[in-house]
This record gives sequence, C-alpha cells and structure tokens, in this order.
Amino acid sequence: MSQSYFDTDNNGHKPFELPGARPHYNPDRPGQVEHIFLDLSLDIPKQSYQGSCSIRLLPIRNGIDRLTLDAVNLNIESVQVDEVPQSFDYDGEQLSIQLSQATQIGQRLLIAIAYSVAKPQRGIYFIQPDKHYPNKPTQVWTQGEDEDSRFWFPCFDYPGQLSTSEIRVRVPNPLVAISNGELIDTTEDGDYKVYHWLQQQVHPTYLMTLAVGDFAEIRDEWKGKAVTYYVEKGREEDAKRSMEKTPRMIEFLSQKYGYPYPFPKYAQVCVDDFIFGGMENTSTTLLTDRCLLDERAALDNRNTEALVVHELAHQWFGDLVVIKHWSHAWIKEGMASYSEVMWTEQEYSLEEAAYYRLLEARRYLSEDSSRYRRPMVTHVYREAIELYDRHIYEKGSCVYHMIRSQLGDQLFWQAIQTFVQDNAHKTVETVDLLRAIEKATGRNLLFLFDQYVYRGGHPDFKVAYSWDGDANLAKITVTQTQAAEGKDGSKDLFDLKIPIGFGYTQQEEVRSEELGVKSNGKLSTQHSKLKTFTVRVNEREQSFYFPLENKPQFISFDVGNNYLKTVALEYPIAELKAQLEFDPDPISRIYAATALAKKGGLEAIKALSTSLKNDPLWGVRVEVAKQLAQINLDQAFDGLIAGLKDKNAYVRRSVVEALTQIKTAESYKVVRGILQKGDPSYYVEAAASRVIGAIASANLEEKPKEDKVLKLLKSVLEEKAGWNEVVRSGAVAGLAEFKTSEAALNLLIEYTKLGVPQPLRLATIRALGKISVGQSPANLERILEKLTELAKETFFLTQVAVAAALGQMETPKAVGILRSLAEQTADGRVRRSAEEEISKVQKNIGSEKTLRQLREDFDQLKQQNQELRSRLENLEAKSK
Repeated sequence: MSQSYFDTDNNGHKPFELPGARPHYNPDRPGQVEHIFLDLSLDIPKQSYQGSCSIRLLPIRNGIDRLTLDAVNLNIESVQVDEVPQSFDYDGEQLSIQLSQATQIGQRLLIAIAYSVAKPQRGIYFIQPDKHYPNKPTQVWTQGEDEDSRFWFPCFDYPGQLSTSEIRVRVPNPLVAISNGELIDTTEDGDYKVYHWLQQQVHPTYLMTLAVGDFAEIRDEWKGKAVTYYVEKGREEDAKRSMEKTPRMIEFLSQKYGYPYPFPKYAQVCVDDFIFGGMENTSTTLLTDRCLLDERAALDNRNTEALVVHELAHQWFGDLVVIKHWSHAWIKEGMASYSEVMWTEQEYSLEEAAYYRLLEARRYLSEDSSRYRRPMVTHVYREAIELYDRHIYEKGSCVYHMIRSQLGDQLFWQAIQTFVQDNAHKTVETVDLLRAIEKATGRNLLFLFDQYVYRGGHPDFKVAYSWDGDANLAKITVTQTQAAEGKDGSKDLFDLKIPIGFGYTQQEEVRSEELGVKSNGKLSTQHSKLKTFTVRVNEREQSFYFPLENKPQFISFDVGNNYLKTVALEYPIAELKAQLEFDPDPISRIYAATALAKKGGLEAIKALSTSLKNDPLWGVRVEVAKQLAQINLDQAFDGLIAGLKDKNAYVRRSVVEALTQIKTAESYKVVRGILQKGDPSYYVEAAASRVIGAIASANLEEKPKEDKVLKLLKSVLEEKAGWNEVVRSGAVAGLAEFKTSEAALNLLIEYTKLGVPQPLRLATIRALGKISVGQSPANLERILEKLTELAKETFFLTQVAVAAALGQMETPKAVGILRSLAEQTADGRVRRSAEEEISKVQKNIGSEKTLRQLREDFDQLKQQNQELRSRLENLEAKSK
C-alpha cells in the first residue's frame, strides 16, 4: 500500500504501543488452503450481494474436528463439507465449523459456505450517486489489506496462507468486473453479465480483489502481456498521461529484481473515494482517481509516477514474495518505497534520486520526533494496520539504501535477486532477507539490522571542524547527540564506519580518489575533488585528526550521504560557503545551506541568494529558498524574490511558501501579485492563497485590510474550481489563518456541507480546527457542533479529517468528541489517530494561554529587532 505506555524509558519519545496493545502471532494452521472460489451476484442499488465461498483445504494433521474462519458481519446461510451439511457456530466475527468427520492427512476437504452481505462496513465498498453528489460514478471495489477481506468473504485471513483463487461475479450491464489473474469466461444473462476470473499463482487473501464500474479501458502491453488502465469515461487522456510509463517500469523492475513480471496481466483501476493512494492486489492494482493528472497538474506533480512504480514493485515484493506476518511489512513497503528512489535515478538523475531519499528520510524523522519511536519489526500492537506508518515505508526505503551502500551496486542487486528467486511464491520474514544477503555476497549485515531495524531511532550527529595551519592537520569532532552522557546513553549509540571527504576546488591541488556521488559537471567551472578517509564512529564524542597537504575548501561528512541520520554542521562560514557552491553531493549542499542560515548575516544571505540562482539541481534551490527565509534580515527578501522567476514550478512554490516567514507589506504585495496574475502551476497558486492569509493576519503595523484579503480568497473559492481542488484548498487554508474573523469562519462552514467536492470539503473540515483557536466562545460552540455532526459520517477520510481538526483545538470539549469518535469508529487507524489527537488537545489546553501571550510579545520584539539589525548590517556594509 501506498501509522508504550508500558515503556518508561523511550528517550523522551512517545511509545508506539497504546493501551490494549498485545503481542500478535499467526494462528495455528489446520492445513494448507489450496484454492478459494467466490461466486457472487451483486445488487448495487441495495449495496448488497449474495453467493458462495468455496475453500479447498489440505489438512496438515489428523484428527482436527473444528475449523475456525474469519468472517465479520456476514449473513451465513449454510456450511457444507464435501457436499455434506455441517453444524456451525457464528458470533459475527468468527465462523466455527464442527466437522462431522475429523481430518485425515492427504484427504482434501471442500468447504462450501453460502452467505449474503448487506451494507458492509468495510472490505467491499459501494459507490453511487446520491442527491448531494449526483455525478458520482456507480462502482464497487474491495480493499483487503490488512485484515479486511473477512468483511466481504469468509476466509483464513492472515498473510501466512497462500492459495490460488477464482472469482465469478454477476453485474448489471454496462458495468465491467475486473479481478486477479485472467478472464477465463464472460456470459450474458439478460440485463446482467457474468465475469469469471482465475488467478493461478498462489497469493494471500488480502490481495484478492474485485473492481466493478463503467470504465473506459486503455490497452497497452509488455512482452505480449496485457497492460491495461481502467478509468472513468472521459478521463482517457489523463490515464495515459498518468500511467503510460508502466510498461517501461515493468521492464526496469523485471531486470533489477532478476525475475520477469510474474503474473498473466497487469491492470490498474482508478476508483472513486478510494481510502488509500493505491493497493497492490495481485495483477490488479487499485488506485485513487485523484492520481489522474491533467496537463497542468503534470508540471509539478511526480506523486502519481511514484505511486505507479510503488504499487508495481509490490507485484514482486508483497505479491510474488509474501510477508509471513504483518510485523515484517517493512520488507515489502520499504522496497516499494525504495523503488520510487530507483525509478527517479533511472528516469531523471542520481542527484534527483539523492534528493528524493532525503525527502523520504525527513518524513520518517518527523514521525520519529513528533509521534513515536519504534523498532521497524514489532508484533505488539492493537491492530496490524497501525504498523503502516513512516517507519516501514520511508525508513524501510532508507534501510534498503544503506544495504546497497554497504554492499555496492553489483552485490546489492545480486542479493536482491537471490532473495526474490529463492522465495518466489512463498512467505518470508526479515531473517530471510539477511540469509539471502549472506548467501549471495558472503556479507553478514546483522550489525546494520540490529541498529536500524530491530530497535528504534537513528544517529543525530553534530560535526565540528577546525584547521591547524602549523601542523597541516584537520580536526573533526563528531558527537552523537541522541545518546545521553554517561553510561545510560551508551545503549543509544550507533557504531558505523563513515567516510569523511575533504574537498578541493582546484583539480591540480591534490591527487585523490573521488568517492560517492559523481558530479554532473555543471556545478562549477572549478571541478571539486574529494580526498576521503573512513572512520569508525562509535562513541558519544570523538575527535579525528587528518594530515593533509593543503587546507581543504570544504568538508563532506558521510560522503554520498548513505546513512539515515540527522546532521548539524559546525563549520566556519568560509567552509560552508565553499560546500554550498562546490560539494558534488546535493544533500551535502543542502546541509551547508541549513548551517549557513543558522549563522545568519549578510554573508550567508549572499551565498544562499547565489545558490538559489545557480544551483543546477531544483531540489537544492527549493531547500535554499526555505533557508533564506529563516534569516531575520530584510535583505533576505530580495534574494528570495529572485526565485519567483525560476523556470521550475517546485522552486517557485517553495519561494512562495518561504514568504510566510517574512510578514511585511512588501511580501504581501508580491504574493497578492501572484494571486492576481496566476501561475502555470496549481500548487504555486494554492501556496499563494494560503500564504496571503498568513501574511495578512499577522500583526503588522501596515496590516492590509482583512476584508480585502477575505474578498480575494472568496473570489478564488468562487472562480478557481478544478483539478483535485488544489487551488481552492489553498484558499481555505488561507482563510483559516484569520483566527479571530467571524467572516472567515462563516465562509469555511459553507464549504463543509455535503455536495462540496470531496477534496475541498476535507481540506475545509481540517481548517476548522486551525481557525477555532481565536474565535469567540459562541463561534467556538458552532465549530464544535459542526465537528460533532461531521464525526457521525462513516466515510474513512471524513473521520480522519475530523480527528485532525479537533486535534488543533484548545478546548476540553474537543476531547469529548474525539473520545466518542474513537469509541464508535469501525476503523483502527481512525481510532488511533483520535487517541493521538486527544493528547495533543490536552497539551494545547495546558499551557496555551500564557504561551500565546508570550508568543505575541516575542513576535513583536523579533520584528523590531529585525528592523534594527537590517539597518545595522547596511551601515556596516557602507562603512566597509
């Protein structure tokens, strides 16, 4: 797919285990499920269906007289084994079949269960038009991961059972039904059509799927296998734009994984109201229709391309090689996320792939610092879906990259190919990956897994540098700040071999071996060379001395930036400037930009402004824009504004967002100009709508008239409807900045009504939380009433948005609504997020009032201080 109170010592990190978490294991296996056959007839208007589920089971032991299947809220009509009726008990969650004859090894059982389902709460979803959304398509689709297949058919619902499967389904014309494997038959039946699909390769129940709709079908192929895209009619062009690279991706991954695409076809079905980004059902991936790009969205949206390659990679990692238990989900999710990095490298460049990896690492780092820290492999949780978080996706991707950098490219792919070939059509655990690495390369990487997989956390490095000119010695001091001083901290230390490079910008100056990222030659006419040493970092603080012929221009810590870590550089300004300009690794240039911004001053502004104009990689320019805005000097504004002319829409977006930090009349004018003139990119316009609200609502002496901005944002809401409502959602976020404005609140409440397009409605619900903190008591009551009413809606994404809104509030009443949401929701993720938001509200209430006053006073002082400092810097510059 495209998340412990008992742990007293978690280094100040919240524990992952919530009250009620317990160890989970796969159940005992009564036998091997060989085949599952569903024969269903849908009644879409009534959101119901009926039919039968047949399971062929080969017993493992003699004498089993009771079988227990997972089956939630199904209406079980009869159970037969080998055509003989059996007695059974059903408690709404488990179906217990009392066998009239106990099992015998080698004697297969054919279990046939007749059942029906009305208005299922999950597992299978009926989408149809209603009075609020008359243009919604009629669709039925399923979602099994993690343990939701039991909501639509009776099964042994855990990933350790692999079987072949077959689905025959009767649907009304003109709808088509798509499922796993190959279509072996279709028959007409009056106004209905029966589709019969067969999946001949084994897979787990959570990957069985059904998708029904009146789709347009776009056909492509890879080596004679059908590659098809199904989308709502009228969106054929968007489908091609969004998915046309699929055959090339199949070729790419077949080669990388050393195993040709293993299934008879590859279909991608874009469905309405999908609750995830995508789901890798075997040979039939479902995707959200929100991933379909129009021409303008494609300017600066690569998320769709990443989603397509992610779900495709799962056809190997997840579907061909299946995890035995949810606790090992990082193996598949980490590799699917790493395939996004690999594809970026293949399709764009090594530098872009490095930047992509940095963004993945940051998403994990943010979860680790603000949500909880956990080992990547753990079987203690309340529901398995809680494991689907940034630790298994993004951190998992970073771990695969570290394995690659340990082994080198050739051995890494040998190891991955051995893993896939040895485990094809089988189930695996983490230890199987270690075994494949050792088998293929002879290398034992348990030290890496012990540090990054089986425990939580990562190293936080502080790196200081000084030069001794008399002795020609470079001194580097590395501190692991995540470890407390003294004995207690030693368990949090990392033990890693880290390359440190000394950079020289004249080629003749030093004979050295260049290591790590190759430069694309555009960095500078002065090409840089690195002299590299590898050191073992394993204590809280260590100093290393390097004899060098000449003083280096810059220092590159962890050449290639292959380790997952955070880094704070404490280098002199000259070295940081040289690194920002000349380091061949874009990630090192970004670290230098961050360190420069911390130093502040005109010299830093000048270096960052130059980099914003000249750096060859758009990702570095995006990051430099953020850092420029961190420097509290008026001169930062001029450097930043130049970036609005950047050809790259990602950079323009970053510049606009950075202007949030600079709340002046000038920045207001610039952003208003962008809104009035427009931009080729939806995302730049959305950012401008949000930022103008932030600037206008801040305490400025020349505070522009609130009414003017509200009027401007209202016009965006009235005129800029369009692709995924990106621009209008930006306007909603802009309105939410006016925390004391009743007019802004009234506008927002309008857009939470049913009938408002889904993406805009969800954005508005979230915005209610933000605007609530400055509203009058009467208006606060209105917001709470609205959220109470919205919390009763059953749609997963609405519940998540309501929880997020309540979590931003500063009133005890929000806690009550969150509690009842947690108690009443059918979804484990909603329950978890509601509980996490409760603790945020409690924190908000605690110290909020005093804090807010202090914050406002501090902001005013900062503003005055900035004006004085800027004048001073100008005077100094003139006197020089």
